[in-house]
Amino acid sequence: MHPETRLVHVHAPVPASTPLSVPLYQTSSFAFDDPGPLADGLNRPDGSYVYSRFANPTVRALEETVADLEGGVAAIATGSGMGAISTVLHGLLRSGDHVIAQHTLYGGTLATLRDLSDRFGIDVTYVTGHDPEEVQEAITPRTRILYLETVANPTGHVSDLPNLAPIARAAGITTIVDSTFATPILCRPIEHGADIVIHSVTKFLGGHSDVTGGIAVFADDERYRTVWGHGVEFGSVADPFAAWLTIRGLQTLALRMARHEENVTRIAGFLAGHPAVERVLWTGDPGHPSHAIARTFVRGFAAPFCFDLAGGYDAGLRFQQGVRLVRLAPSLGGTQTLVLHPASSSHRQLDEKQLREASISPGTIRIAVGIEHPDDLIADLDRALSGS
Repeated sequence: MHPETRLVHVHAPVPASTPLSVPLYQTSSFAFDDPGPLADGLNRPDGSYVYSRFANPTVRALEETVADLEGGVAAIATGSGMGAISTVLHGLLRSGDHVIAQHTLYGGTLATLRDLSDRFGIDVTYVTGHDPEEVQEAITPRTRILYLETVANPTGHVSDLPNLAPIARAAGITTIVDSTFATPILCRPIEHGADIVIHSVTKFLGGHSDVTGGIAVFADDERYRTVWGHGVEFGSVADPFAAWLTIRGLQTLALRMARHEENVTRIAGFLAGHPAVERVLWTGDPGHPSHAIARTFVRGFAAPFCFDLAGGYDAGLRFQQGVRLVRLAPSLGGTQTLVLHPASSSHRQLDEKQLREASISPGTIRIAVGIEHPDDLIADLDRALSGS
């Protein structure tokens, strides 16, 4: 063959031994000698690898690992957490359907539900998530989804999943739980009645602030195949390299979650005693409204939490400018400690009434505690709170 041809047709050897690291299949397509398996792979998620928008070996390794961690049958990895949320909602809902959702959801999820309502006539009823009777009364013949979060962003609100999911199941309603803040280390929602569990793998699962991704885990094969078919057309597929980075991050997830919880406990205690802080909303505090519910099915309190500054909105803006070691940045779940002012950033889409319903004040600060030494973090926070 000519050099031009040889340069193009490079064949990698298949090793007889097993690689310790999951190989990265950074390829868009796969070649076949037989057209039958090619056609079959385009029709089902468990067929041959054909095109990486349908399936990819590295992405599949991530999907199978997280599905196993959550106790699900299968998973769909996406390009972002919102990609997972949108794929699932668009895959299961039709025009005129009804959704029951807790008040205290991530701002992006609330925006998506409003968009579905405005464009497709999907009605949404918001509930506290603490009262089974409230959910029962909200159910209509058009209700298709109950949407909850294990630990809500940023208030730490925990819905009573073990008592709400059976109500939804009895009515034929799909229960979806965003468990990004808990991770499978602290909670496995499928064990408590959830049908679909969603994670932004950008956060704790990836864990190093270097990957953007999402994943949806399914308790049953039928819903999985329904949403997979929609996801293929929706195009929210995970990139193989992002999946590879996430797999690497997963290996230290249990270790990191233990350190996060250790640091969170110290930081929450410090903030609770600081004169510049009016309120600390940390689920691990026995005085938190969701503490008792969380103790029934969540195995720890490592999640980001929030605190209210005495000076309101302006104090929140000043605090962000006062930190040095702690960084002002969106996202969470990485090794570094990050802070954010929800009223001017993550929940900026909400008006005053909606902020109150989400238990967010103008001076609320969300803090995602990293794995640094807690004494260094406390010194930096104290300096910012004191204005020095």
